[in-house]
Amino acid sequence: MGMSPRKNRRQLGGPSAGDRGGTEDPPASGWFGGFQDTEEATDGDWIVRQVAGTNATKAYRCPGCDQEIPPGIGHLVAWPADSRGADDRRHWHKPCWQARLRRAPRTKRSRNAPRH
Repeated sequence: MGMSPRKNRRQLGGPSAGDRGGTEDPPASGWFGGFQDTEEATDGDWIVRQVAGTNATKAYRCPGCDQEIPPGIGHLVAWPADSRGADDRRHWHKPCWQARLRRAPRTKRSRNAPRH
């Protein structure tokens, strides 16, 4: 019997251990295995990470559309650049993140409130 060749997986643009500094979570609890960038926008500076579908193991609620991002679906995680805690991280659909500045602010209405 022959053996099939081993496939090596490469990490997608993730920082090396020396690049993380002291403010990031350790890989087991906070690294999503994707590309990370800093974005400057009118709503502030944001750290944005791409999460590959293979690394998305939980369901999240997108703040842009208020719909669920199911496990296995690639998406983005974004948080303010000046944030120090994981509590500020939000998981977004990619198109929702890109459209966030074009959306009107979300208005909370009761179930029976009129939509003017």
